[in-house]
Amino acid sequence: MTAYDGDGASDEYDENGAYDGNGGNGGSIQNDRGVENDRGVGDDGGHGSHGTPERPGTEGPVRPDGHGKGGGARIPLPRAPVEDGGRALPEVAPAALEHHVLTSLLGAWALAACSAQEAAAVEEHLGECDACADEALRLREAVTLLQRPESLDLDPALRTRVLDGCLERRPPRIPVPDWAAPYDAETARLDALLQDFGDAEWHAPVRLRWYEEDGAASRRTTVAGVIAHLLSVDGTVASALGLDDPLGDIAAPTGAPAARTEAYWRASHYPPTRAVRAPWREQSHGIVRTVAFTGDAGGMPVSYGDFELPLRDAMLDRAFECWVHAEDIADAVDYPYEPPSGRHLNGMIDLAARLLPGALAARRRAGLAAPGDRPHLVTAGEPGRSLRLEIEGSGGGEWLIPLDSPGAVGSADHEVAHVALDGVEFCRLAAGHVPPAEAAAGQVGDREAIRDVLFAAACLSRM
Repeated sequence: MTAYDGDGASDEYDENGAYDGNGGNGGSIQNDRGVENDRGVGDDGGHGSHGTPERPGTEGPVRPDGHGKGGGARIPLPRAPVEDGGRALPEVAPAALEHHVLTSLLGAWALAACSAQEAAAVEEHLGECDACADEALRLREAVTLLQRPESLDLDPALRTRVLDGCLERRPPRIPVPDWAAPYDAETARLDALLQDFGDAEWHAPVRLRWYEEDGAASRRTTVAGVIAHLLSVDGTVASALGLDDPLGDIAAPTGAPAARTEAYWRASHYPPTRAVRAPWREQSHGIVRTVAFTGDAGGMPVSYGDFELPLRDAMLDRAFECWVHAEDIADAVDYPYEPPSGRHLNGMIDLAARLLPGALAARRRAGLAAPGDRPHLVTAGEPGRSLRLEIEGSGGGEWLIPLDSPGAVGSADHEVAHVALDGVEFCRLAAGHVPPAEAAAGQVGDREAIRDVLFAAACLSRM
């Protein structure tokens, strides 16, 4: 039976009430007479002058043979594992196997799926057989290709789940609107990526890519230059909210994102360095804090120079660009970076789908897209010829895109084409990182309408 002695360990008794004194405090050690002490605490064990502990209910010390005055037979202690006792692990004897058997075990050995004896036999054989050693090396290299590089970052959805759990227990006094949550999450993720960067990473080359008209465009900068770009373009939202514009007295020719960025870069006496991180982070925190105080004022217009977006859409747009450029930075420093959580990704895809009709109309005005063989022009608010955009994977859904007028309403009754794309693939297309002709899309229906929509999605991108 077991008794509790009050020090956190249980002391063992046999069926006759004899106490073994071990108390779960480890194995036994020997005194200078070669006799094992039960508690492993030295020669005298703290129990007497001769190191022989007394059992409760006995009149004297217990002899090494386990007998004492009035005591029963001593219960042997369990053997401690060699890992816990500081002793060397036993040698593993290689199994005696023939050459053809050892050759057949190479694959299992490369996957670390052999028994200890088999592994020892294979490793002994590799020192003697050059052919098998070469094959083993090839298999070990192949195994590394089967393992996907894992990001050291936490799951992008973890932050959202933790915050949701906290807010269920105690709602915030001033909550961040749902439409600002993606921007809050993506800026926090990018800031976490940047926090351990050294000088070499901050000056790593990055190529910003986007799509103009019917061709790819790019601009070479550095990691610090990308953060300066985000700082200057996020400044459009900051200015609309009444916060300080990061450009300050710098005059940009227009309010367009590219013009603001180029003006900021030119005004810098030196190429941007790690010092740009602090103002970018402070500005992003200020934006999130301010929109929380605005309540549900998501309809406030935010000017992008030649067009405007309501504040709720501008925040989604800034979250999307923050994620895209975070991936650019992660690629530059060879670090894996996960897409946003499904809920936030869905909001970004929805914004792009709502902007597609206007992008199609702009391409037609510029002569880059034909109106189609049988355009179905309708008044604003009426159903028109439509393309079904099906987005698969996390954050997916279906959207009906009106083809002939941005004021028309998508209609399943007037559907002429169907396109299916992975959610992340569609976002990279909308960011100008995937050429429209190479987008991995399932296509059914009017090929010209499909081509126009894919090119219009690519033209949503900008520097």
